[in-house]
Amino acid sequence: MESPRSNGEARVACHAPQINICDTMRVDLLQPKKATNETVLSLLSNLNRRTMAELLRLALPMVVSQGTFAVMIFTDRYFMSQIDPVHMAAALGGGVASFFSFCFFVGLFSYANAMAAQYLGAGEREKCPKVVTQGMVMTVMSAPFLTLITFLVAGVFEGMGHEPEQVELERTYYLILMSGVLFTLAKTCISSYFAGIGRTHVVMICDLFGLIINVPLSYVMVFGKLGFPELGIVGAGISTVVSTLLAFGLFAAFYFHKEHREKFSVQQSFSLDVKILRRFWRLGFPSGLELFLNVAAFNLFLLMFQSYGIPEGAAAAIVFNWDILSFVPMIGLNVGVISMIGRFVGARDMARADEVMTAGFVVGLAYSAVLAVAYITFRYPMVDVFAPPSGDFTAIRELSAFMMIGLSSYVMADAIILVSGGVLRGAGDTRWLMVASVSLHWAMLVAQFFIIRVFVLSPRVSWLALVALVFAIALVYALRLKSGRWRDPDALERVMAE
Repeated sequence: MESPRSNGEARVACHAPQINICDTMRVDLLQPKKATNETVLSLLSNLNRRTMAELLRLALPMVVSQGTFAVMIFTDRYFMSQIDPVHMAAALGGGVASFFSFCFFVGLFSYANAMAAQYLGAGEREKCPKVVTQGMVMTVMSAPFLTLITFLVAGVFEGMGHEPEQVELERTYYLILMSGVLFTLAKTCISSYFAGIGRTHVVMICDLFGLIINVPLSYVMVFGKLGFPELGIVGAGISTVVSTLLAFGLFAAFYFHKEHREKFSVQQSFSLDVKILRRFWRLGFPSGLELFLNVAAFNLFLLMFQSYGIPEGAAAAIVFNWDILSFVPMIGLNVGVISMIGRFVGARDMARADEVMTAGFVVGLAYSAVLAVAYITFRYPMVDVFAPPSGDFTAIRELSAFMMIGLSSYVMADAIILVSGGVLRGAGDTRWLMVASVSLHWAMLVAQFFIIRVFVLSPRVSWLALVALVFAIALVYALRLKSGRWRDPDALERVMAE
């Protein structure tokens, strides 16, 4: 997840090919107004059908997988909206706070994707399951830190200026979600591993299974159906934990299946491998720290934005619901790019890596263009989906519709961020990603503090500042790709060193 706008829950991030494709993309991506037909044709001429087909084969199951996550969040917040706006705002606040609490470890363990892909590409298949073992070791070791974090964060809600009723609901939802955090992290590690070895269909199956459990269970527990008591936001939290646990169990079943167990020598992987553990930490730590600091910045922005009032908080929840349904599936493409780039970097096949980059940009930009048109054209009907059964919805509706225009304007930048970030992360350029992304997000937070708290400007101004951040990240990532520093042979050797 390249941007913490993976909604703080996730959230979670160009090659300069030897044929100089980045020079052709320089005009297309950094200076779109100057693009020519010749530029577009030049870019498309470098599109390899085999590579495109393989990327789609890997990415589409991950799109479905990430989409299940989006649907679960969407439906939970929809159920909350049918209670009242306070419950909907509380689901957003408690949800982003929970992801903030464990997002460092999500970023760390997600690097299992790139590591497994790199070992597979290098012909060291036996090391792939060792990545999972080391990830599980680190999961267990994280328990004391997560306990402390949960205790500290649970006391934050009262200091954010929210209504007392919202504070209590946020805290309750947060604590329930955190009760299942170790299973969430273990699931992150093993699902990233399966993506890294190219078995994204396994990830899709397991996450679809979790969705099938979560949505009906959430419905009956929230509203008290089929003999269940009416638990409201408590029911939404419990259903999320239960579905995560069961999905992890299905992942484990695939992992220990005879075909996978024998092909990857799983039975020989159950030991501490200090070299792999050290490499996992060295490359994954910047990703984890990046995600943690960015989510911290983004979540603090959300909490400050909610201080405008309940209508503003409800409007943010509505817009980010639609953002999740568009952005999170794009993470599927990001995961596919990471997996393929990692494999070709491991094999030192940079020509194929260049093809992956081109295919990723074509798919991502085409998809985001469709979304941009939809968000502008249907913004009012999309907002009205979340209208409560009673009460005045006018203020929420108008602000949400304005924010939807902003959402439409930066989905194209999202595509650049996710494809570029996938290439850089798959190649191990994680330290640069951390510095660049964190710097921009915290600059945004400082700006938002002055906008919201010092100058007390309108929520529309605050929203436009967030939109500007997304464009800035896209520009900086594209410039990094153009530089070609990530593909330096010496840099790649350092990435692969244990």
